[in-house]
Amino acid sequence: MELIADFWRFLKERKKWWLLPILLTLLLLGVLMIMTSGSALGPFIYTLF
Repeated sequence: MELIADFWRFLKERKKWWLLPILLTLLLLGVLMIMTSGSALGPFIYTLF
């Protein structure tokens, strides 16, 4: 949790708000890849990347 708080303070102090959508997109793609790796959709998801 400290990492998230530090990142939030960094965004707030440095006014780097454009990093937030990039980080959220990467996080969602990572979750999608982890969730579908054990299912039948895995091979189809990996062909997109």
